Amino acid sequence: MSNSDQTASPTARTGWSGVWTVPNAISVARIACIPWFVWLLFGAENRTAAALLLGALGATDWVDGWIARRFDQISEIGKVLDPTADRLLLVVAAPAMIIDGSVPVWFAVAALLREVLIGLAALLLAGFGARRIDVTWWGKTGTFALLFAFPCFLAGESTITGGPAFAVAAWIFAIPGLAIAWWAGLGYVPEGLRALREGRAARDDA
Repeated sequence: MSNSDQTASPTARTGWSGVWTVPNAISVARIACIPWFVWLLFGAENRTAAALLLGALGATDWVDGWIARRFDQISEIGKVLDPTADRLLLVVAAPAMIIDGSVPVWFAVAALLREVLIGLAALLLAGFGARRIDVTWWGKTGTFALLFAFPCFLAGESTITGGPAFAVAAWIFAIPGLAIAWWAGLGYVPEGLRALREGRAARDDA
């Protein structure tokens, strides 16, 4: 999956050596392309191009992880940057496609609500001094499926060749992806409480 799948390990790069890596550059590029997606969808009114770009941004989520593992470029910053890129993609794509009318509202709202809750929980935990929680394999799997469901929904409503096939593929990714994402999200609850206890204990020891 991605470099954010990895649990904390002594091989994860820190400091400047953990900043200037190819996976991190890819994550930054993914974030930078989000306004381009919005422009394609609403400015250019080109659903096909928007769907292709969104699909590419979802696919590169796997690419940066493969590079990180293959070339020993896993970093602590990457573990934060990569899921942040995923979350921003979903948080922007879901409401944009609701406005565009190219995605079932209930599905987009369910995916968006999950991302917002996870993001708020992470901020609250950090504010209370909890240690950082790495993304789990199941969490990444659910997000990966959602990142393919959304562009498939969009492609299914576009003039792209094979539109009906994309519409079917969208549901193939959407239903299990949403279920896994929410299940994984609930799994973060006990991990979050444990991280909070450990963070407070480390602060007290210091």
